[in-house]
Amino acid sequence: MAEATTTKPNPADDALGTGRRKSSVARVRVRKGDGKIYVNKRPLDNYFPNEQHRQALLAPLEHTGKRDEVDVIIRVGGGGNTGQADACKLGIARALKIFDPELEETLRDSGLLTRDSRMKERKKPGLRGARRASQFSKR
Repeated sequence: MAEATTTKPNPADDALGTGRRKSSVARVRVRKGDGKIYVNKRPLDNYFPNEQHRQALLAPLEHTGKRDEVDVIIRVGGGGNTGQADACKLGIARALKIFDPELEETLRDSGLLTRDSRMKERKKPGLRGARRASQFSKR
């Protein structure tokens, strides 16, 4: 009987990280590889055509020099393009910290492990939005 060979890498070797920004959530998986990045099963350039969003997402990999040493698989949802890109950035940084604990200081000094806590403010009763009131009429 022929030996069974697995083509998939062992998922136990993957480092996982979760990133959030506004209402976006990114689940990131980092594994040894040759620099492939997939976002929602699509190549990075296909999912984020905007150069600014790609640069934000790649920042943790560029700062640590791991751009061509790891493969990154991202599942992201919610929010818009900018929120998703920043959620991916935080998720990659957290996953890299688990993948190689020596990188934590570099990531922290670059400000890549800090979550951006700004969220949309809720609508208040009697107002038209979070803060906008109806126009005042003197008479």
